[in-house]
Amino acid sequence: MDIKNAQKAVDAWIKEHGVRYFNELTNMAQLTEEVGEVARIIARRYGEQSEKESDKNKDLGEELADVIFVVLCLANQTGVDLEKAFEKKLELKTKRDHDRHHGNEKLK
Repeated sequence: MDIKNAQKAVDAWIKEHGVRYFNELTNMAQLTEEVGEVARIIARRYGEQSEKESDKNKDLGEELADVIFVVLCLANQTGVDLEKAFEKKLELKTKRDHDRHHGNEKLK
């Protein structure tokens, strides 16, 4: 599924299963919460913190999908064509960062 169709799918889901979009501020808070859940898994599973028993069954993919869902909600409700914006950002990063990291000794 491309980003444009993902935005359409989220909009259709909201119309069918939700009452309406949460307002932008609520969705921003929800996005922060979802990113925090991803950070918790990463810190405990891949970082130096011990993983709690209650976190061992957490699905990183599911949590990342939650982040994407809320980002798509925010894009829809603020009129952002996220696919177009992402393509533009990727082009900018490619031009700006093409050789940026090749000489970084930390990455070798």
